[in-house]
Amino acid sequence: LSVALVSGALAQDKEVSLKGSITCAKCDLGKEKKCATVIVVKDGDKDVVYYFDAKSDKANHRTICQGGKKGSVTGTVSEKDGKKTVTVTKVAFD
Repeated sequence: LSVALVSGALAQDKEVSLKGSITCAKCDLGKEKKCATVIVVKDGDKDVVYYFDAKSDKANHRTICQGGKKGSVTGTVSEKDGKKTVTVTKVAFD
């Protein structure tokens, strides 16, 4: 059991690339009461929403609020309280 927990923790520390629509969770998706930068990624037939970490949210929000843009994000993913968060190291808009 402890081996599974350790390997799961290490997997979360791995940097990943996400491609999809970078948008606002409040203004575009209607999921939040406050603006929040997210990337929506297709996983089969469902959409998975990844919230940007606080620093990246602040740095990128003005670009996408009121109108999302296609792009990609590189960073490490974690999950807390049922929300996936990406600690962003790179953002590129198409």
